[in-house]
Amino acid sequence: MDVQQLDSIQTETVYLTDSAAATVRNLLAQKNVPDYGLRVFVAGGGCSGMQYGMALEAEAREYDHVIEHDGVKIFIDPTSMMYLDHATIDYVDSIMGGGFKIENPNAVTSCGCGTSFKGKDGGGYEGAAGGGGCGCG
Repeated sequence: MDVQQLDSIQTETVYLTDSAAATVRNLLAQKNVPDYGLRVFVAGGGCSGMQYGMALEAEAREYDHVIEHDGVKIFIDPTSMMYLDHATIDYVDSIMGGGFKIENPNAVTSCGCGTSFKGKDGGGYEGAAGGGGCGCG
């Protein structure tokens, strides 16, 4: 394998900021499940066609991508990874409240609240509102 081939190999991954990792560790401690991980997934729905979801889970499922950052395990199924590859998960605390925020380079449009998006490959509902107004609650 030559250097050009090595440069073209890409690894699917998702990034977790230090703030998000600290928040997940705190959640796991509060719920007394320190060995659990954070499942991050994409599902149909939301005003832009696809929406993000998160849950705490005891272990990875078969075929999951397992990513570890600063002691936090992230579980992502292969289908969701197609939409989340190279995304960054952050935790933002503002005057309006705190929450996880996903910066996704695979999203071409997203709703105003940032919880739903339309993917580069056309993933998402064609009739959904793009970019501006948001019907999400």
